[in-house]
Amino acid sequence: MLISLFSDKRAMLCASVLALSCCGGCAITPVSGPQASDVDAGGTQDSLNPAMLAYAVVPVTPATVDVLGRLTPRLSTAFARHTPPKVFRFGVGDIVSITIFEAAAGGLFTSSAGVRAGNFVTVPNQAVDDRGNISVPFSGSIRAKGRTPSEIQTEIVERLKSRALEPQVVVSLAEQRTSLYSVLGDVRAAGRFPASPSGESILDGIARAGGPGSQGYDVNVALERNGRRVSIPMGALMDDASNNIYLLPNDIVFVYQEPQTFVAFGASGIQGQFRFDAWRLSLAEALAKQGGLNDAQANPSAVFLYRGETREAARQLGVDVDRFEDRVIPVIYKIDLRDPSGYFLAQKFPMRNKDVIYCANATSVEATKFLTFVRTTLATVNDPVIYATNGFALSSAIRGTGSSTVITTPTPITTTTSTTVIAH
Repeated sequence: MLISLFSDKRAMLCASVLALSCCGGCAITPVSGPQASDVDAGGTQDSLNPAMLAYAVVPVTPATVDVLGRLTPRLSTAFARHTPPKVFRFGVGDIVSITIFEAAAGGLFTSSAGVRAGNFVTVPNQAVDDRGNISVPFSGSIRAKGRTPSEIQTEIVERLKSRALEPQVVVSLAEQRTSLYSVLGDVRAAGRFPASPSGESILDGIARAGGPGSQGYDVNVALERNGRRVSIPMGALMDDASNNIYLLPNDIVFVYQEPQTFVAFGASGIQGQFRFDAWRLSLAEALAKQGGLNDAQANPSAVFLYRGETREAARQLGVDVDRFEDRVIPVIYKIDLRDPSGYFLAQKFPMRNKDVIYCANATSVEATKFLTFVRTTLATVNDPVIYATNGFALSSAIRGTGSSTVITTPTPITTTTSTTVIAH
C-alpha cells in the first residue's frame, strides 16, 4: 500500500512536469535572457501584459548596414550652412571707428587755414548702443546693428553731402564684442573668439583655444548652433573632412571626454561592460572584445544588439513607426553568424555608445537544462519509494520470510534469498 501511494504521487508529479514542458518548461530553469523565439515573437503590445515595452526587430542585412552608414552623426549633414560668414555686420556692443574726409580745407570739419593735415576728422570710438544705433556729428543717430561698414558709410555720406565738402567716410571695427564664437570644455585656453569673415573651421577654433586638453580617443566635440546640438568623436573631425565645417557667430564648441562603452550578456565569452578604446568600433570588434561566443552555449544565429533609434532612422530601416509613441524607438538588431557572410556584415556594422549585445543560448542547452530539472524532480520523488521498498525488503530478510533485494543508488544490493522485490 505504501509503495502504491508513493508511486501514485510520482506519477502525478511526472504528469505535472510534462505539462510544464509543453507550455514553456524553459521558464522554470535558470536562464540569462530570452530565447531567440521570444525575441522574434515579441515587440508588440500584448493585452495580457500591457506593461511590456514594444520594440522592433530588424535583421542585419547589407541594406541595414548601408542605412546605418548614412545615419552616422555628421556635422556636414546636421547643419545646412557650411560656408563662412560673407561679410561682417555690427552688433550691440561692438566698438565703431569713424573717419570723415573732406575735399578741401574750410569745410564742415576743417578750418580755412587747413591746420588739419589731410582734411579729415576722426570721430571718437563709440559702442553700438542697446537700440542698435551710433551717433555721428551733423548726421544724427545712425542705425548700425545688423549693417555692414559700407552700408553705414553710405548713409553718413548721404547725410553730410549737403553740408560738407565732397565728404568721404571710412567706417571700421575698432573692437569686436559680438559675432563671437565660444570654445569651452577640455581645452587649454577656453574663451570667446571673434568670428573671422575669412572663415575658421571647428579645428581652427579648437586650435585658437590651445587645443584639446588630452589627445585620447574618448574626446568628443559638440557643436551648438541656433539651439541645436550635435556631438561627434574628435577622431571623426580628422577622419572625415566634411565634419570640419566653418564656425559662425554665436556658435558654441564644447570639447569633453566621455568613454564609449557597450555591455555584453548571454552566451558570450565574457559578460560585462567594455570600453571601445577607439573612437570607432564595429560589431565584429565588439564581439572579439567580449571574448567571442561561448562555443558550449551560444546560438550563433541569434546574436542581438539593443539600441534606441530616432523615428526617422527607424523609418528608413523599414520599421512601422506609427505604432510607437516615443521619439526614441527601441530596436533590436538580429545578426546570423552561422551564415559565413554574417561576419562581413558584422565588420561593417557600427557600434554606438551604450549599445547592448546579447547572444541567446542554443536550443539544445535549454533542453539539457530542462531534462536535468526533470531528472532531479523524478529522483526526488523516487527516493521515498526506494527507501520504502528497501525497508520492506530488509524487514523480510530479518524475519527470514521470502527473499528480497535492497535497492540503493546506483547499484542494488542483493541478499541470498531467492525472491526479488523490484521497486519502480
